[in-house]
Amino acid sequence: MPETVDTVYANVVNRNPGEPEFHQAVREVLESIGPALARHPEYADARIIERICEPERQIIFRVPWEDDQGRIRVNRGFRVEFNSALGPFKGGLRFHPSVYLGIVKFLGFEQIFKNALTGLPIGGGKGGADFDPKGCSDREVMRFCQSFMTELYRHIGAQTDVPAGDIGVGGREIGYLFGQYKRITNRYESGVLTGKGLAYGGAQVRREATGYGAVFFAEELLKQTGDSLEGKRVVVSGSGNVAIYAIEKVHQLGGRVVACSDSDGYVLDEAGIDLELLRELKEERRVRLDNYVRHVPHAVAVSGRTVWEVPCDLALPCATQNEIGGAEAAALVAGGCIAVVEGANMPTTPEAVRILAGAGVKFAPGKAANAGGVAVSAMEMAQNASRDSWTFAQSEKRLWETMRDIHARCWATAEEYGLPGDYVAGANINGFRRVAEAMLEHGLV
Repeated sequence: MPETVDTVYANVVNRNPGEPEFHQAVREVLESIGPALARHPEYADARIIERICEPERQIIFRVPWEDDQGRIRVNRGFRVEFNSALGPFKGGLRFHPSVYLGIVKFLGFEQIFKNALTGLPIGGGKGGADFDPKGCSDREVMRFCQSFMTELYRHIGAQTDVPAGDIGVGGREIGYLFGQYKRITNRYESGVLTGKGLAYGGAQVRREATGYGAVFFAEELLKQTGDSLEGKRVVVSGSGNVAIYAIEKVHQLGGRVVACSDSDGYVLDEAGIDLELLRELKEERRVRLDNYVRHVPHAVAVSGRTVWEVPCDLALPCATQNEIGGAEAAALVAGGCIAVVEGANMPTTPEAVRILAGAGVKFAPGKAANAGGVAVSAMEMAQNASRDSWTFAQSEKRLWETMRDIHARCWATAEEYGLPGDYVAGANINGFRRVAEAMLEHGLV
């Protein structure tokens, strides 16, 4: 990194100790934007980098709730409102035991540039809690969500901060959160949360958006080299919402997903993952993925190992951060992988990115490839504001157009700065410049 950027990074590490995920996200951006800083010295003069690395607001709060046995539980809630230069803070809520301030800050920092890449008027933020909805009854989840929103409501609003879902926060949780917000505020403010049910202001394609969008981006990436998804052998990590809809769209576009995973291991089905069975297991019954082989005799369940050992043409990491390390990247290269497209947030470590690049494997970072979710969230906000509702076909077309434009923007920016084909640089420089220009025009705020 240039000396000035290296100094900024060192200060970020010193000011935010014990937050390695945040440090990693900041470093990945700072390593890419040197060419933009050299071309625009006004960014350094206005201390744009230092300001963009410091959240506008960090909120931490207690979340007390009662389980079904009458025991009092206490969790910690977070909302990091990172940057509002382009619009109201926008980003999901994650409910998972691993959540702490560093995770939320890494996600919020990524969200700044992801949201900027969509071209839509939304800023970056993220939130969540160290609560685990797995194993909880619907009533326990409801009580937790109501307690969480009892504090969060005072910090959010359609023109201020608009949360959505993430890991552990799906339609059920969004419904409980919205109901409590409406109850406390006495307002039917549809645009305060996105990812809502279709019955009360949700948008068509919102559930599908992140998975579909990643596959649309992958298709554009392959088209750039005269290729397509047709006939491609694909491996997807995860088996939740993003993974399920990524699998669906791959199959629709002529590819074949042969493996997917959960935290226990992976399932290999050479005939192609049975999507309806996967939905039943993970969305309806909420059971472990190894139950798949009880219904599909020719499938194989592999525990305690990585899905990336399965040979493939295209890898779609759709689970969680840092799931592809150096060993996994080497396995992908050995297995003939030609492209890795991130459906999750920062699932590939810096070492893995270097290995993939060295082997000529195309790599699309999550801030570009998984931006479909937030893009359709912004479309949901627009529909709520205008009291309108789009059809599934309209929404999917807008999603495809957005992902096509993001790909084109990343590609063109990389070429403009002498880094052809470098999607990481293209995404980071394009997103950074859009936010930086807005911050310059707003003055010192």
